Amino acid sequence: MTLRESDALLEIDALRLRFGGVVALDGVSFTLGGGEILGLIGPNGAGKTSVFNCISRLYAPDSGAIRWRGRPLDRVARHDLARLGIARTFQAPALFAGLNLRETVMLGAHAVSRGGFLANALRLPGARREERRIGEIADALLDEFGLRRWAASAVEALPVALRKRVELARALAASPQLLMLDEPAAGLNSEDVDALAQDIRRLRDRCGLSVLLVEHRMGLVMRVSDRVVAMEAGRAIAEGAPAEAQAHPEVRRACLGALA
Repeated sequence: MTLRESDALLEIDALRLRFGGVVALDGVSFTLGGGEILGLIGPNGAGKTSVFNCISRLYAPDSGAIRWRGRPLDRVARHDLARLGIARTFQAPALFAGLNLRETVMLGAHAVSRGGFLANALRLPGARREERRIGEIADALLDEFGLRRWAASAVEALPVALRKRVELARALAASPQLLMLDEPAAGLNSEDVDALAQDIRRLRDRCGLSVLLVEHRMGLVMRVSDRVVAMEAGRAIAEGAPAEAQAHPEVRRACLGALA
């Protein structure tokens, strides 16, 4: 099943990206609908994270288009993506040393804060109200993810499973419409992966989020995704419901070890 363009929240259209003589993306196209969970699968080097980095404006594609609600993203500054409703996590949690867990989650809300630099510097009443509001958002997320007991703990001292949950909570603090998860299960044990699967589905159902998921744990992808796009060597080789993609001959060849 392919979404009509009129139904798409995010459109990736014939995306091409080259690093010297290496082709990272070779005409990749797919769409993501509102409230949909879309999994990107494929072997290492397939181009999955390159797609993420193009959407996140970390890479500038050589050609093709990325559209958000019909609007091209090529002129949108990286720091403005959060205000558009796009949030992302990374393979290795990108957390700031020296901050505690609560402060880290608050950073996500600060990315879309209504306060200005001068108002914050002078501690004006409006800035203080905004800081209280951001603190309330963070506290609600700490409770939702069972993180309250570590609120004052330094993030760099937390085990990987907790750091992953902190990064997820920080992304959600910006109230995104699209949540991009780049290998969220990396380093997690089977119990933590089960909890992550429940979190992804619950957040989509509760918040109406769209989720774009890159993950090597095929069990997780097949369990939570509404649709799957399989990639190999920078190309999209199959698209469809999880069971359809998993049964596709090219996908089984490209992802043989992961699907076994």
